[in-house]
Order: sequence, then C-alpha cells, then structure tokens
Amino acid sequence: MDIFNYFPQKIKEVILSNLKVEMYKFIEEIRLRNTKNIIIKLTNKDVVINYKVTSEDLIETISLISENSIYSYQNQICNGYITVKGGHRVGITGNVAFENNEVININYIYSLNFRVAKEVIGCSDDIIKYIINYKNDTVFNTLIIGKPASGKTTLLRDIIRNLSSGIDDFEKKNKMFFNVGVVDERSEISSMYKGIPQNNLGDRTDILENTPKTIGMKMLIRSMAPDVIVADEIGGTNDSEAINYVVCSGVKCIFTAHGEIIEDLYKNPELNKLMNSHVIERILILSDKDKGKIKKVHRLDGLRYT
Repeated sequence: MDIFNYFPQKIKEVILSNLKVEMYKFIEEIRLRNTKNIIIKLTNKDVVINYKVTSEDLIETISLISENSIYSYQNQICNGYITVKGGHRVGITGNVAFENNEVININYIYSLNFRVAKEVIGCSDDIIKYIINYKNDTVFNTLIIGKPASGKTTLLRDIIRNLSSGIDDFEKKNKMFFNVGVVDERSEISSMYKGIPQNNLGDRTDILENTPKTIGMKMLIRSMAPDVIVADEIGGTNDSEAINYVVCSGVKCIFTAHGEIIEDLYKNPELNKLMNSHVIERILILSDKDKGKIKKVHRLDGLRYT
C-alpha cells in the first residue's frame, strides 16, 4: 500500500511485521499517538502494536507527509489534516495556536491519524433510481443522512461518478449526462492531491477544494453552469441560505447530513429551515448496520414526506 511510504522506516517495518498481506484491504485507520502504542483499525477489529511512538517519530512522519516542506501545507494543517497522494487523509492534533480567533498552526504534535481512502466503484448503482427524475431528465434534490461512518461520503462520491459518467434511461434508450459541481470543503470527496482528484468523479465534474460550502456553491453557479451541485455534511451556518440560492438558480442539489431518522433533521437550525422550505424532494436514510446501504427512502408528497 502506498500509505506505508509516509511512515519512518522503523515504524513501517514494525507495522508490516504485525500485519499479513491479506489484511491490507481491511485497514481503515492507522493511529500514532505520542508515547502510546500504534493502533491499526481494521474493518472488524483493532490491531495494537507494541511500539511506543516518540516525538521524533511524529516529527519525521510530518516531514514525510509534507514532503519536507511543511510550510506548503500550512493551510491544510490549520484545518487539522493533510491529504496525501492516493487520497489518504492524515488527521493532526496537538497544541493549537490561535490568532484573531483563527487557527494559525498546530505545534507539539500529539497524534496523527492516517485515514485510508477507499473507493467503492458501483456502490450507488442500486440507489441511483431514487435520485434520478427520469420523467424530466433531471435529478431530485436529495439529502442523504446517516450516522458517522455509515458510508455517506463513499456513496456520495460514487453518485457523482455515475451522474457525471452518464445514466442509462432504458425507456428512452439514451443516456443522461450531468455537469456536476462539487464543493469539497475538506477534500474528502475528491481527495485532491496537487490539483488532481485521487478519486474517480467522472468526466463532467468540476471541483472546488478547501472552499466553504456557502461560498463554493455560488462560485460554481456563476462560473461553471452546473446541472447539479454536490456537497458533504451540510448543516453549518448559512447553509440553508446558500442551498436556496442554488435551487432558485435552477440547479439541482445532492447533499449529506448527520442523522438517524428524519426527525433528527429538525433539531439542526439550518436543516430545520431547509426542511420547512420543502426544497428537498428525496431523503435517503442509510442503514446503521449495513454500511452504504439504504434503509428507508422518503419522497416529498405534497408538503409531507412519506
């Protein structure tokens, strides 16, 4: 795995000596904490490696993931992560330095969390039928909700790929193609590395990385004429205003949000506004047991979801 190249040689050796090759595909996270054992999270269990991480290990690791130019990655570090080649994201914690209520650096690194990027090509194939409005050759304004780690981003990524690559309309015997604008605020959808998406988002997708959703949505509409705008984890300040701007511009939208049942959406002030404005036409609720699978679909029927 290419992610092993971002570890100091002695840590790489100790990790590889504790893992079988067939376990690589199940790696989800590798955590390094100062003075603590290395912990590798697999799909179904944790592997605890008896190696105490040192400050020197963390400094050397940061140097490797920043390609010996940590200042080039300062903006990402201030957001708490660095995205490396392959789309893997390295979360960073430590002593946070503030200036004018903004993070300007993270000093004295305490822990690094390597989150292994995984594409699941085709995982949206069975649910795309809930999103496409075949009658009007467009998509329904859709909100996908689920608990943390329920597969929302993975599913959203593949939906983008499907829309951008073309959807078969068997009744009309043609393909529908959509220009998709992605506001990738935390670079989790595209996993952009030096201007190149590390994930397959199709041929008709335009990406704004590290841009607040409220700003990025308007930028895409003004500059790229998208058919659909996509963003991950809405619910922040002024998100509902930006989404209403998108819809009033004649652009469709697909978003994700945290939640387990439809009533959870009303507990967030911004999502509450969105629900009460009846902008969303479809709500897909993910299973909390079967990752990336749909548990329930709510369709807008008049002014109620059924």
